[in-house]
Amino acid sequence: MNRTPSLDTVDIHMHLLSKEAKFTRFYDRLAIRFFARKLGADPAALLASPHEAYRDTVIRRVGESKHMAKTVIFGVDAKVDEKGRELHRDPTVCATNEEVWDLHTRAPDLIVPFMSVNPLRPDAIERLERYAETGFKGMKFLQNYWNVDTREKRFRPFFEKLAELKLPIIVHIGSESSVHSHRACERLEMLEGPLEAGVTTIAAHMGLEYSPLRLLKAFSKNPKHFGDNYHRLLKMLETHNNLYADISAVLTPVRAKALPHLARQERIHEKLLFGTDFPVPFTTLWNTHDLPLAMCRRLSKIENPFDRYIETVLAYFPPESPLWSNWKKVLPDIQ
Repeated sequence: MNRTPSLDTVDIHMHLLSKEAKFTRFYDRLAIRFFARKLGADPAALLASPHEAYRDTVIRRVGESKHMAKTVIFGVDAKVDEKGRELHRDPTVCATNEEVWDLHTRAPDLIVPFMSVNPLRPDAIERLERYAETGFKGMKFLQNYWNVDTREKRFRPFFEKLAELKLPIIVHIGSESSVHSHRACERLEMLEGPLEAGVTTIAAHMGLEYSPLRLLKAFSKNPKHFGDNYHRLLKMLETHNNLYADISAVLTPVRAKALPHLARQERIHEKLLFGTDFPVPFTTLWNTHDLPLAMCRRLSKIENPFDRYIETVLAYFPPESPLWSNWKKVLPDIQ
């Protein structure tokens, strides 16, 4: 395992914790103590100052990684109404673009900043132009949280501006459990707006679906239980030149089951992007993929969380797989 060559890859999908993030619930405090060290953070620091501790952990761990050269980082814009009035701002995931840019300035060689702009804002296009001029390299779109249907004609100018600015967009597709989600806006059809406008579009999480109310299907390794979005996405990747998909959060148990199947779909590997969805917790020891237990034990001992994640995925996508270098196709200006 130590002989694996350095990949110098880029994580295309990582979140920034908001400055408003607080872990005050009893469950949160227990979970943080359980997961923090595995994610490479100090539990006490993360509980005391979540944003600052997380920010410093990301910079340190990406810098120390054997395999990751850089990471894309983004926040999530607030949910607003038709007049742009703020309805909800999730205190954990809704980091601002300014907070993302601050992180980038602290480690410009490691952090690739992506913006997040809700297209319902009256000045959404102006914001796109301003943040692009600042130096943001792409866009995170969480339409299922915002209750935005990308197919509506009123959003066409928004996506045309993104295409004009030559900025890629990451669109959440599939089941969502981190924030409140409108199920109708999790569907594959949400790719239509940006794709038709000519935007380089990245479908997040391979569109994998699951239901916590149907645990047997949620953890089933039978591809028929991966959901319609997943299977239709595989076909769309072959027919849409400006469509890609990331494997972020693929080491959560409700998604790891798909790794063996996805590894066999070699015809679309040229369109897959590596991503972690950090800080979403993941496990290398007990999971729904089919790696031998002895290998999982070895992997679980890798200290750096990004290298632990990557070494696990390497079991399915070896170093020569285009998965590790496809980021250059969507971020051609990043060295």
